[in-house]
Amino acid sequence: MGFATIAVVVVVLIVVAIALSALKIVKEYERCVIFRLGRVREQVAGPGFFILIPFVDNMVKVDLRTITMDVPPQDLITRDNVPARVNAVIYFRVFDPNRSVLEVENHVLATSQISQTTLRSVLGQKDLDDLLANREAINEELQRIIDDQTDPWGVKVSAVEIKDVEIPQQMQRAMARQAESERERRAKIIAAEGEFQASERLRQAADRLNSPTALQLRLFQTMNEIAAEQNSTIILPVPTDLIRPYLNTYNGSGDGYRQETPKERHEHEREAERLYEQAVGEPGTETLGATPDTTSQSPADPDTP
Repeated sequence: MGFATIAVVVVVLIVVAIALSALKIVKEYERCVIFRLGRVREQVAGPGFFILIPFVDNMVKVDLRTITMDVPPQDLITRDNVPARVNAVIYFRVFDPNRSVLEVENHVLATSQISQTTLRSVLGQKDLDDLLANREAINEELQRIIDDQTDPWGVKVSAVEIKDVEIPQQMQRAMARQAESERERRAKIIAAEGEFQASERLRQAADRLNSPTALQLRLFQTMNEIAAEQNSTIILPVPTDLIRPYLNTYNGSGDGYRQETPKERHEHEREAERLYEQAVGEPGTETLGATPDTTSQSPADPDTP
């Protein structure tokens, strides 16, 4: 094999290598920004197969998938002078490959830096209570601000989520005491409200239990509830009205109870009439012009001495 043959083989290999380097395959989630003699082409290449002109075209691949990036923890001071340490996660993607290459050197690094500065500036204007309670609103505000700043780069920020908020141990203990005091206040209010409602119900029950019969029924029900488990000693108060007839008929001599005589019963009736006349006045005086009966009086009771 002569020198000419070797030279021809070398040239053929070089031509084949150059031809193969001009053949490009781009995946579905990728796009290629093509520079022809240093000037960018308006139309991006991909996905699929295409050919570049050797030594004329140059390409830069851009990934169009959504990128998940952790924002490093940021130390900040809230508006109410509470130190905190906050970290977040940001989701973004490239929607314009040409601008992501032409307008910024590294769109991933630029997005990370602008996310950190925005996180510190926005959360520094919030109170700690807002930071803990209104995370959804704060996330939407962060997403809107960062998206406005990355839009000229062809980057779309789809979501920003605050992952964790760390506060000092002293502040955590103070917040725990505050929450405990708040719960005690609510418990006292609920107990007072219960007492008030119970008093209202008791007043209504007292109005309903105005009759002695209802009171007796309620007493029997209470006794039934107390004696359900048979582990209590019940002291039952008895109204004196129930035993007064027996007290009046007791002879006081230790012989027990005896039957009331007609004479004693007549005296009791006259005593009751006398008490009634003292309470309501003389009978028959309310009728004007009534003539008192002056006829003969009724015969005396044979039992009267």
